[in-house]
Amino acid sequence: MNDPMQVIEDTTVRLLRMAATKLPKDIEDALRAAREIETDETAKTQLSAIIQNIEIAEEGIPMCQDTGIIIFYVKVGDKFPFMSEIREALTNATKKATAEVPLRPNAVNPIVGGNSGDNTGVKIPWINWEVVPGDTLEVIAFPKGGGSENVAIVGMLKPGVGLKGVKKLVTDNAMSYMGKACSPNIIGVGIGGGADIAIKIAKQQLLRPIGERHPEPEVAQIEEDLIAAINATGIGPMGLGGKTTVLDVKVDYAMRHPASLPVGVAVQCWAARHSKAIISKDLGVTFVTHPTEGA
Repeated sequence: MNDPMQVIEDTTVRLLRMAATKLPKDIEDALRAAREIETDETAKTQLSAIIQNIEIAEEGIPMCQDTGIIIFYVKVGDKFPFMSEIREALTNATKKATAEVPLRPNAVNPIVGGNSGDNTGVKIPWINWEVVPGDTLEVIAFPKGGGSENVAIVGMLKPGVGLKGVKKLVTDNAMSYMGKACSPNIIGVGIGGGADIAIKIAKQQLLRPIGERHPEPEVAQIEEDLIAAINATGIGPMGLGGKTTVLDVKVDYAMRHPASLPVGVAVQCWAARHSKAIISKDLGVTFVTHPTEGA
C-alpha cells in the first residue's frame, strides 16, 4: 500500500511547482483576451510581455521572482482516513519544493528577524482548514506574493453607507495603489461578518474561476459594477494606462452585526498562482487546475 504521508507530500510538491510555473487556463485565457481587446500600444506591450513571461515559465521556471508566502486551503472529508498526516506532509512538501522548484525563501520572523530559508516557520505555511462530509482530501496551493498583499485592506464602515459605500471603498483602494500590485489584478471582496471574517472571505474569492459570477443576482451585480468602475479608471496593465485594470472582481458575504459593516479587500496580481488536487481515500490523485500534471 502507498504511504499516505508520502502521497500527500509528493502531490503537494507538484502543486507548488505547477502553481509557481504555470497559470490556470482561465487566468491565462483572460490575459490573452485582454491583449486582444487592447488598443493602447503601451498596454498591449505590457500584456505581451506578461504573456511571454508565462510562456517562458512553462519550461519550469517560476513566473515571478516573488514566489510568495505559502498558503494552503484544505478541504478534508470527515471520513478521510489520513487526517493526522496532512499538516506534516504539507510542511515537508513546502521545504522540498523550496529546494527543488526552486521557490524563493519568503518566511521571515517579524519579531527577531531572520529568514528560515525554507518557507516554513511559526504558523507558516498557513493552512485554512475546512472539514466537510466525505472521504477525500482537497488541497489548494496558494503562494501569495507580497506586492499585491501590501494593498489589501479591511474597512470598518458605518452600516448607513450601504452598498454604495462598499463599492466606493473598493474602487478608492484600487485608485490609491494604481499599478503597484502588478495589474491586471483580481480583487476579492468580503462583506460582513467581522474584520477577520471579511478579509478571509475576500482572500478566498481570489480562487474562483475568472468570469464566474456569484449565484445570488444581487451579489453578481456588485461584482459587475466593480469590474466596470475599476476598468473605467484607465489604470491599465502595470499602471501604465489601458482598458484592463482588473481581470475580475469576486464578492461574497457573511451576516453582519447591526453596528458594523466590515469590508475586506484582497488583491491578486496578474500572476494569480494556485493549483488544486483531490486525493481519494485510496490515495488516488486528481489534479484539477492543472489536469495535465496527472497525465
